[in-house]
Amino acid sequence: MLVMLVAPLATMLRDSMNKFDPNALMVAAVTPQNYLRFLVDPFYRGVLWTTIRVSVIVTVACLVLGLPMAWRLARSTSRWKSALVVLTVLPLFIGTTTRTAGWMILFSRGGMLDIVSQRVLHAGPVNLMFTEIAVVLGIIAINLPFTVLTLQSVFEGIDPRLEEAAASMGAPPSRAFWRIVFPLALPGVLIAAVLCFILCMNAFATPVLLGGPKFQMMAPLLYWAFSGANNWPFAAALAFILMATTLGLTGLANVVIPRRYRVG
Repeated sequence: MLVMLVAPLATMLRDSMNKFDPNALMVAAVTPQNYLRFLVDPFYRGVLWTTIRVSVIVTVACLVLGLPMAWRLARSTSRWKSALVVLTVLPLFIGTTTRTAGWMILFSRGGMLDIVSQRVLHAGPVNLMFTEIAVVLGIIAINLPFTVLTLQSVFEGIDPRLEEAAASMGAPPSRAFWRIVFPLALPGVLIAAVLCFILCMNAFATPVLLGGPKFQMMAPLLYWAFSGANNWPFAAALAFILMATTLGLTGLANVVIPRRYRVG
């Protein structure tokens, strides 16, 4: 832990305090200039807000889609259950870049959606490429299997006899789920939400390929600062800002959501 995580983070933290020089690239110093640059410039604040907004939308969508899928898989007694689980994880066998390239073919002008819209539905052309909607859909497709698998293991750990007891007392399945199963599964639901949120906050290939150069999120911006502008101190500061924001929001969710649920 010390060698592989703490030491590199400490080194990067020290680099984020240095100054940038076009010739030397990095000049030793102790200054908060890189962090102040991020806080003062509205462009960088906008990129952070876009990243948070997309991550929240993707996390909510993955939970809404993943909860019924995971619960159905967990309670299934069919002999095809293993096949359904394999179908759920099958997209994970394909690289993220390859899957995103498929979404590019689907979303672009002249792609499948455009052909269906114009030739079948007789509607206008469809071109979702380089939009926030395309990025959201692409990240949902990548994160949804992780959410389903996490939630499935949570639901399988809850005794189904609790639902049978609720049904024997007259509770419909939906009421039994929200009043009995969901409160017991809430810690696991939060873990799935945190996992999805972290993956989205650090998404790189999907925003680059589906969002294009005008749509900016934190991970591509960090990469550009490091490899494009060669501004290593500012890239290190961006990394810490991204990490601190991700950890702060996930920690806040772990505290606020269970408390509000208990109050409700």
